[in-house]
Amino acid sequence: MELNLDTKPISRPLAIIIEDNEDQNLVFTTALEQAGYYTESIQDGTKAQKRLSEVIPKIVVLDLHLPGIDGEKLLRQIRDDRRLTNTRVVLATADALLASALQSQADFVFLKPISFSQLNQLAIRFNRHAH
Repeated sequence: MELNLDTKPISRPLAIIIEDNEDQNLVFTTALEQAGYYTESIQDGTKAQKRLSEVIPKIVVLDLHLPGIDGEKLLRQIRDDRRLTNTRVVLATADALLASALQSQADFVFLKPISFSQLNQLAIRFNRHAH
């Protein structure tokens, strides 16, 4: 999905959802929008990598198993990018073993299935601390 940055409301922090499952992506997007974020949805790791080089989101919801570049590599790149030092990363995965191994690099880890209310409440907390 290509979005024009000029349409982003200034008062809303940017959240990027990187999730290839369309249903889960919609749940994440809706939860973050209702928590006060402007959202962009990406379903491919390669496209996510490009977009993350162009913007500085406040929060990234990251699936670990993606087409293109996997979520583990994206997480490493986010953490190595000085521009993204203050970006919160929420891992969203069904892979408990990999999530456990990467937990120290993430701000929060959700094991799927993830409910709307779980992510919504976390996003609200993150948004309060962003101001």
